[in-house]
Amino acid sequence: MKRRIPIEVWVPDLTFPGWMDRWYKQGEDFERAHPEYEVRVHGKDFWRFPRQVAEAAAEGRTPAISEYYFYMTQVARDSLAQDGSPLFTSVQKAIGGRTEILGEPVVIDDIIPPIRDYYTYQGDLDSMPTVATTSLLYANKGLLRRAGVTKLPETWEEVEEVCRAVAATADGPSHAITWSNHGTFIQQAVASQGGLLVDNHNGRAGRATTSTMASPEMVAWATWWKKLHRDGHYLYTGKIPDWAGTLRAFAEQDVAIRISSSNDVNYMHRAAEDNDFEMEVGIFPYNDRVPYVGNAIAGTSLWLANGLDEATQEGALAFLQYLHNPEYAAERHRANSFLPLTYSSAALLEEEGWFDRHPRHRVAYDHVMRFPAGAVRQRPELAGRVPASEGAIFGDFAGNQDVMTRAMGDILARDADPQERFAFADVEAQRLLDVYNEYALTSGFRDPENSPTHSLSVEAFSEAAAGRDYSAADMEAVVRLNG
Repeated sequence: MKRRIPIEVWVPDLTFPGWMDRWYKQGEDFERAHPEYEVRVHGKDFWRFPRQVAEAAAEGRTPAISEYYFYMTQVARDSLAQDGSPLFTSVQKAIGGRTEILGEPVVIDDIIPPIRDYYTYQGDLDSMPTVATTSLLYANKGLLRRAGVTKLPETWEEVEEVCRAVAATADGPSHAITWSNHGTFIQQAVASQGGLLVDNHNGRAGRATTSTMASPEMVAWATWWKKLHRDGHYLYTGKIPDWAGTLRAFAEQDVAIRISSSNDVNYMHRAAEDNDFEMEVGIFPYNDRVPYVGNAIAGTSLWLANGLDEATQEGALAFLQYLHNPEYAAERHRANSFLPLTYSSAALLEEEGWFDRHPRHRVAYDHVMRFPAGAVRQRPELAGRVPASEGAIFGDFAGNQDVMTRAMGDILARDADPQERFAFADVEAQRLLDVYNEYALTSGFRDPENSPTHSLSVEAFSEAAAGRDYSAADMEAVVRLNG
């Protein structure tokens, strides 16, 4: 019997029920369609995944396909193989303009713009998006109706109005609103105002070398957030990020509104159902005092190893297309609330009546594909256009998130001035970026966990965690929701 060609696929195990089983099934289904290949899917530890890929690369055994979180995009671009060559190659360039590979239709042109744009660098799709989320607003319909609120807020000003109405309700919740102190919401708020985290167009026009964390957009968000907290409307649990604590507050009806990931739709629905109240889902609120730009996303993408032999590369490319056939892409949405990645998968969900039966699941897709009504009223030229969604690409993005969440923690818990605190945070962020770039450019980025910048990030996280009670549920939630 002829030996099958192996395709090594390494992915972080997100611990969702059936998550790895679905991966294994996709591999087996591909093998049935292409019996000359053997797809070897390996679920790896989420926290150590970049280190494991780097170790394998150093030993000359790089997997054909590796899945990285969005904030590791610069790391993937900088990673080197054993011989010092780039560890990964561009998916788009490897496809080379073809419309099918081994009979599998090429789907990269079918990927919806908000997701494709994030993983595109200077016009080139570097990696294949796998799952994606955005941020949403979840509301307790009963508590809002008791407060006389019949429409979910979409702007910062409308959020304040709703909070005041909830606060005035007799026997209402202790606070009106909550969300986790996590980088994903900070990035979303800054991005929706057109703000950047680093220079060179968020690292997309060239390598980022300067932090812009203390931008007017960042300060505006932090100032508004602090005001909600100071006025008694925002519930701050005192923990970073405390996904579990904010979910518990919503479930126990201690708040009327919670902002969280679109990946949380199923969890939030279950929380409402278990506690006998009805939930509504709306968009992430935006600052209507400045032009609305778009939505930030989070998620993962699959990177193709550089230097594969032709047969292995063809099989890997075909598998990447196969993973995003309409049914598979739709199933990831049905099971875990991830955004439908392609126009075809969204059309399939629409045709089968999924969105009609589950309107809460439609909101995230509409949010990333359409400008809010209020923004269109202000700027009619936006009607029918897809919002921009280019996120940042730069070194030690994870450490940068630690810096911004610690800054917000001080602003909320210690009444720090937003402008002053983020000016200090900007110095911290610049140090992380400088150390990362020096290491990546002079030593070659071979080990994400032993590089100087990672040590700084771990130190920063440890400092932030000192004296805090991080539960297993918190850690699990971070992995499952946003990384």
